[in-house]
Amino acid sequence: MKGKKKSRENWGSRLGFIMATAGFSIGLGNIWRFSYVAGHNGGGAFLLIYLLIIAVIGIPIFLAETGLGRKVQTGIITGLRQLTRKGSPWVLFIGWLGILAAGLIMSYYLMIMGWIFAYIFKVGLGTFNGATTEQIAKIYEDLVSNPLAVIGYTLIPTLIIGLIVSRGVKNGIEKFVKISMPILLIMLILLAIYSLSLPGSMDGVVWYLKPDFSVITPKTFLEALGQVFFSLGIGLAGAFTYGSYLDPQNSDLVKDSVWVISFDTTIAFLSGLVIFPALFAFQIAPDSGPGLLFLTIPNILDKMPGGTIFGMMFFILVIIAAITTAVGLIETVSANTAELLNLKRKTSVWLWLGVMFILAIPSILSHGPWAHIELFSKNIFELIDYVSGNILLVLSGLFISLYVVFKWKFQNFQHDINIGATSIKITAISKPVIQFVIPIAILIILVSGLL
Repeated sequence: MKGKKKSRENWGSRLGFIMATAGFSIGLGNIWRFSYVAGHNGGGAFLLIYLLIIAVIGIPIFLAETGLGRKVQTGIITGLRQLTRKGSPWVLFIGWLGILAAGLIMSYYLMIMGWIFAYIFKVGLGTFNGATTEQIAKIYEDLVSNPLAVIGYTLIPTLIIGLIVSRGVKNGIEKFVKISMPILLIMLILLAIYSLSLPGSMDGVVWYLKPDFSVITPKTFLEALGQVFFSLGIGLAGAFTYGSYLDPQNSDLVKDSVWVISFDTTIAFLSGLVIFPALFAFQIAPDSGPGLLFLTIPNILDKMPGGTIFGMMFFILVIIAAITTAVGLIETVSANTAELLNLKRKTSVWLWLGVMFILAIPSILSHGPWAHIELFSKNIFELIDYVSGNILLVLSGLFISLYVVFKWKFQNFQHDINIGATSIKITAISKPVIQFVIPIAILIILVSGLL
């Protein structure tokens, strides 16, 4: 094992880790999924619960998962076997469960990226110029219900992700995100400013920022918790994998994690400020589901000066954000496979991308020929999204919190996480929160939300 640790690739800089991990966290979860989940759960009420869960649960669990990766300097399966034993419940419920969740999410993530590539071409060709809200909705429906077209578009991001991840951490992932993430932030700020200037947009701002406590149910808490884990990459084994590329002695994990989570939360909040004011301006229902982004943005772009150029830039940046997350998901499963089966990085990457591409096909068909197939009142895509995002991620997060309590122990957790920390540290004040509040809260939210 010592030989493996010495050859373990590390991030080239602190900024590289922050941008890459933020890039993994920031993706379609913030721009696409956050908006439609918030739309289904009452806007302001969901936002308030989401922010509270990030502060109380998200930050400590993110630190724990990333800290475990930094501690062992390996992939999650090998690392947890070192810390416990082969076949232990921790390996199963944190490691394998996380990899399963990453694989399921990646299977439909490729499909959504295919939609975005289609929109890059459609915006560039002027398809939405002068289109009414109803016509824009029809264009979206025609696209997603055409499986051959979606499969073709989905092939594009699959190849791009393979080229990036196969180049490694420093030369592939780190270089890619250092440029793309700041540009995405600027673009979202500009779009939010324009969205807020639209007539009727203030109704959307009120709906988004003013909590309506009458709409809160146990399901709201479960979906908010699932969205926090989805957005931050908790329970996907991705935070563990990215943490494993940190210098175990000379990295400020606490401060860097606060930067990552702050960046991630800002992007999600800004996405809401882009989407919801525009929804009310164009009289689109906020609970329109997964197509929310694709219904709203073309309406905005059609009304603004230079909308075609701006629209192409926006969807290109959205696909960049999506790719940074997909890169993390593929890095997670491929790095662990390469470690466990002694495969070359490139072989493992392309093998898994082929598997994910095939697994994407049922989600693609669920919007077309298989739209009539439903389980628990959900089509195939909706079921995969719900199970992976609201059950598997939450279960994995629960077991991470239990690992800290029963296996790592608070004092060891505090010591390990604080290695290299400067101005911000884990203190004894957080002990009751980490030992009692977090695992009990996750369990209550999971059980009550499901029941």
